[in-house]
Amino acid sequence: MEGEEFVPPPECPVFEPSWEEFQDPLGYIAKIRPIAEKSGICKIRPPQDWQPPFSVELDSFHFTPRIQRLNELEAETRVKLNYLDRIARFWEIQGSSLKIPHIERRILDLFSLSKIVTDEGGFEMVCKERRWARVAQRLGYPPGKNIGSLLRSHYERIVYPFEMFQSGASLPHCKPKHYDGEDVDKEYKPHSIPLRQSVQPSKMSSYGRRANRCQPDPEPTEEDIEKNPELKKLQIYGAGPKMMGLGLVARDKGIRKKEEPEAENGKENHGEDDTDGPCTKMTMRLRRNLNNPQCVDSFVCRMCGRGDDDEKLLLCDGCDDNYHTYCLLPPLADPPKGNWRCPKCVAECKKPSEAFGFEQATREYTLQSFGEMADAFKADYFNMPVHMVPTELVEREFWRLVSSIEEDVTVEYGADIHSKEFGSGFPMNNGKKTLTKEEEEYARCGWNLNVMPVLEQSLLCHINGDISGMKVPWLYVGMVFSAFCWHIEDHWSYSINYLHWGEPKTWYGVPSVAAERLEEVMKKLTPELFEYQPDLLHQLVTIMNPNILMAHGVPVVRTNQCAGEFVITFPRAYHSGFNQGYNFAEAVNFCTADWLPAGRSCIEHYRRLRRYCVFSHEELTCKMAASPEKLDLNLAAATHREMFIIVQEERKLRKGLMERGITEAEREAFELLPDDERQCDKCKTTCFLSALACSNCPESLVCLYHTQDLCNCPTEKLYLRYRYTLDELLAMLHRLKVRSESFDSWANRVKEALEQEEGNKIAIDDLEMLKNEAAEKKFPDNELLRKLNTVLKDIEHCQRTSTELLSNSETSETKMTFAELKSMVETMQNLPCVMNQLKEVQSVLQIVEDFQSQAQELVNDRDWRKDSPPPEKLQTLLEEGAKLPVVVPECNLLQGLKEQGHWLAEVRRTLATEGGERQEVTLDVLRNLMEAGCNVPQSVSVETAMAELQELLTIAERWEEKAQICLEQRQKHPLSTLEAIVNEAQLIPVTLPNILALQGCLTRARAWVTDLEEIQNGEHYPCLDDLEGLVAIGRDLPVFMEELRQLELQVASAHSWRDKASKTFLKKKNICLIVLCPCAKRREQREEAEPMDDPLDDSDTNTLGLSAQDLRDPAAIVMAFKEGEHQEKEALLRLQKVNMCKENGRWDSVCVCSGQPRAPQLRCHLCKDWFHGGCVPFPSLLPSSGPPINPLCWWDWDSRFLCQRCQRSRRPRLETILALLVALQRLPVRLPEGEALQCLTERAITWQGRAKEALEAPELQQALQRLQELKDTLHHEVEKEEDMEKDAEGSSVIVLSDSEGGEGEDGVIDLTEETSPLLPLLKGQVVELSSATRVHLEELQLEGDLLEVSLDQTHTIHRVLQAASVPPREMLHTLIQVRQINVELFFRFKSVNLHKHTEWM
Repeated sequence: MEGEEFVPPPECPVFEPSWEEFQDPLGYIAKIRPIAEKSGICKIRPPQDWQPPFSVELDSFHFTPRIQRLNELEAETRVKLNYLDRIARFWEIQGSSLKIPHIERRILDLFSLSKIVTDEGGFEMVCKERRWARVAQRLGYPPGKNIGSLLRSHYERIVYPFEMFQSGASLPHCKPKHYDGEDVDKEYKPHSIPLRQSVQPSKMSSYGRRANRCQPDPEPTEEDIEKNPELKKLQIYGAGPKMMGLGLVARDKGIRKKEEPEAENGKENHGEDDTDGPCTKMTMRLRRNLNNPQCVDSFVCRMCGRGDDDEKLLLCDGCDDNYHTYCLLPPLADPPKGNWRCPKCVAECKKPSEAFGFEQATREYTLQSFGEMADAFKADYFNMPVHMVPTELVEREFWRLVSSIEEDVTVEYGADIHSKEFGSGFPMNNGKKTLTKEEEEYARCGWNLNVMPVLEQSLLCHINGDISGMKVPWLYVGMVFSAFCWHIEDHWSYSINYLHWGEPKTWYGVPSVAAERLEEVMKKLTPELFEYQPDLLHQLVTIMNPNILMAHGVPVVRTNQCAGEFVITFPRAYHSGFNQGYNFAEAVNFCTADWLPAGRSCIEHYRRLRRYCVFSHEELTCKMAASPEKLDLNLAAATHREMFIIVQEERKLRKGLMERGITEAEREAFELLPDDERQCDKCKTTCFLSALACSNCPESLVCLYHTQDLCNCPTEKLYLRYRYTLDELLAMLHRLKVRSESFDSWANRVKEALEQEEGNKIAIDDLEMLKNEAAEKKFPDNELLRKLNTVLKDIEHCQRTSTELLSNSETSETKMTFAELKSMVETMQNLPCVMNQLKEVQSVLQIVEDFQSQAQELVNDRDWRKDSPPPEKLQTLLEEGAKLPVVVPECNLLQGLKEQGHWLAEVRRTLATEGGERQEVTLDVLRNLMEAGCNVPQSVSVETAMAELQELLTIAERWEEKAQICLEQRQKHPLSTLEAIVNEAQLIPVTLPNILALQGCLTRARAWVTDLEEIQNGEHYPCLDDLEGLVAIGRDLPVFMEELRQLELQVASAHSWRDKASKTFLKKKNICLIVLCPCAKRREQREEAEPMDDPLDDSDTNTLGLSAQDLRDPAAIVMAFKEGEHQEKEALLRLQKVNMCKENGRWDSVCVCSGQPRAPQLRCHLCKDWFHGGCVPFPSLLPSSGPPINPLCWWDWDSRFLCQRCQRSRRPRLETILALLVALQRLPVRLPEGEALQCLTERAITWQGRAKEALEAPELQQALQRLQELKDTLHHEVEKEEDMEKDAEGSSVIVLSDSEGGEGEDGVIDLTEETSPLLPLLKGQVVELSSATRVHLEELQLEGDLLEVSLDQTHTIHRVLQAASVPPREMLHTLIQVRQINVELFFRFKSVNLHKHTEWM
């Protein structure tokens, strides 16, 4: 299986007993045996609360583990290694070291190669028929790579000489080829196994492979073991029999050992190798000369006996014997190179391998030191923490290692540690330690492995001696990969293993029915191992991959035993496994009654294998048979069956002795003899009932199965040694029979008592006596006993129930039913004993039956299926039934009839079928009646009423559903349709909520139509607010109305016009009406110097001082607008007067920010208030569009500043406003904004007419002409000096424009930073105006600035007034200064952004 992935076998059964089942360990195991026995092993998880404390004394616990080389455990791998040992030794004798070749990156399996070539007919046949490709295929190599020729070459060079040597034939050619050339070494891997095998490991070095096989040690005597406690400990731990004294040599007996001079020589060589390593011929000669001066005389040829011709004398590197080259057969022409072995040493290669066993470690561990070593080994091996290594990975790696020839992994296993010497992991009541209350409970628990073997149901409690591992638990301290090999328990007994703590233990099990199949498979696959060790599987030293066994038809199961879990193995169930890591386990054997046949079969098996027994099966059986009264019934019956077979076999064997003429006999107390003194010399069976001895051969003894193998003495010298006579055995068998048959007598009496009929019934006390007898004699649980207990329980129940019945103490809730009463009477009549209360209970039953008859008569007199019975009789019978001590079914029937009558009356009242008008009911009333009708007894009347209710409910729900659909407005219906639905639904005598809601909607729809007609028929167009209200109401109604769509279009058009007007006027989100109306109230508030958060925040009603109702009257709006104009002008004049007083720092706050005065600041042209340059936008001086102007024409500069309080809107041109008015005329809706816009337009047109009239005056015409001439003159002067101005360069540039472009753009005029040369050049009072004209123009300018409309006349009047005044140099200087600051900030911001962009790039 090397190289193949390991496939885990199926899991074994896992059982989790309850606390009740857990109280009887052996009983629970017997319960699960039919299931678990089919798998061979099973796992038991105790209840979670069962956690025994770990009781090992850690300070005094010291142990010496065993050494396990993993690849030597596996059977097939060990065969391969043994083969490599022999072939390596062969080539070592030939003077060459074995080097194993590699093919396809894996080592060549020489054993498999040899076996396959042999199966194919041998080397000559494979070569002749060219089967090497087939050989390569069978070895698992891929085809088509000429591997067959490589295999032939390697076989011919390495294996073929060895095979020829093994068969005794000679090679067809000359001597074998040696592997000392450099070219050969490149493709061969040195084989290190012979070095480890031939060198005895020292205590300081690592453990050699199979070191115990190199130098066999003599068996220790009892004296040696008693003197050396370590040997005594090892004898306990060693594999094999578990009884003390087995396998030892007695003091007076010598050690039988064959003379093995080769072994002695080997021992000497090993000692030398340990000291100085491999020896050459010269060094060996020198050592002999130094150590033994007389050895010169031994330099003689072993063949001819002469010591002459020293140059031709060869020294054997194995045994130091000398041979002439020409004395050898065949003779050697030249001395061989390297090491050389003589023919005697060569013969050693043909010797069979010695028995394999585990080595004992040289170091003693404590639990702590062993755990540290184990954890470090596992962590280093897997390169991860020990608790993180998956169990599946460890399992695959274990089976890979045991199948590997190349990898030698060595682990240590503290196995078979005697708990009596080192202490058990479970608490024990042995007097050595004071136990706590909890520990005492676990010390007495049957699952304690010290207690289980000696439980009353266990057979091992009848064995007096402590059998280590069977009656006394063994302890196991494991590490990763430490394994226990395939084996079955001694005497095929049960075993139980408990894992106290640590990492899991992986188990594999085979059921007993497949035990022989497993043995056959292992013998078939590895016959070399069983040839010299027939009892190999009893030595616990051989493992085989479960996948191999399963492939050959052996059923295998597995499990991972975790800490706190038990694993049970069943009789003759082979099991093996390994440890996942550092853990501590404890195991012991136990035997139950069902084991006895398996135990007898095991003794017969041992007899065939000539294997020692741990105890005598016959002795155990006879000891139990001697005291049958101490056995429980099952054990007594099983012992009787076993004893019967033993007695029959003993009688037959003794009869055979009588027929041979052996008549002498003497009684022998075999149980008093040591086991080694009563073992059969032939089969090693421990004798107990009888044995054959010879008076001439006192030390010889055989069982009666091997009487022919005792000795050759005459028959009269032979005599029988027996423990019991046949009569005594028959008497013991009879007592067992009486004990086992005592149950039959009791069973017959129980059967007779339970089958008593009327007139012969027994007393209750007699049944109690039978029950007590079963308890006293410990009869097992059986069907008769269960039946007897059931009868006694029935008697007790009947007595208790009848007493309660007759005392009439039961309430209505606890009363028994009529069926229970009748069943109790039948039970009392059928009981096998006399029941005193039977007659009284029968009389109660009769009274109940009479009541039932009366009730049936009442029901049958009138057909209550058509109508209900009279309520008076019903009530009388119900009162009588309530007094009965039993619940009678007829009472429920009568009660149901009563409820039926009440229900029908309620239906009649609801539907008014008994006369009078029908009353309207709700849907819930109908549903409740329907639900109640289902719970009353059914009759014709009930069915009729239910049908009528159902019909009415169906119709009502259908109309409700229709109304619900209409109300949901998924599809609106016309008014006429909904009226028809409501009218039809009103005919149903049920109150329908949805119909009522729909009726309310219809009422509101009619009122909506009426309101619409009134609005449309009014004197004026309807207001937008009225239409919006009607639209909102109409949309909420579930009625389809054609007028609603027209209204929605009108409202949408009005909103569209309002939005357009808002976009035209408003600079930000605001109310358009506020901007269009005069701001008289705002002027009043500004006069009070109270700053407001939002200067444009006013409602419609505050705008003109009109209420919402007044806004609907156009005349009122016009009158209020005219009055507002007058008030706005007066308020502004008052505000100007107040603001003009803010001079020379005599005011507290200015600007929209209400801050302190600070430069630069500018005064509003209209309200005369001061504003900061950073708070409000100042004018740009030069126009941003239109033709360029001359800077000296300062009257054309855009220097007129209006604050945001005075310029409230965008001030569109008059043409734009007129377009809005035209669109307004098309709307059939009145808007307050429309009225205000008309008033504003009329005001603007009126002002425009006055302004035109004033500007057409001669004085103003002359002034305008003067300004144009002056402008032209300055333009010509600028053209003359253009060239000079191009050369002038300023240090900085101020862009007096709103555009963001740089110098040189069209429409942009640059002024130098030095404003002082420019401002003095500005000429003042370019034109002259009369005082009247100036006052008139200033008044017009004031009124024009109040208009929220842009007019050309406003700009013209401003130019004329500017030209007629002195240049406002201070104001102009402020504007230029503010502009310069803004430009600097702009370029600074631009340079910062450019720098950031460069960094990003």
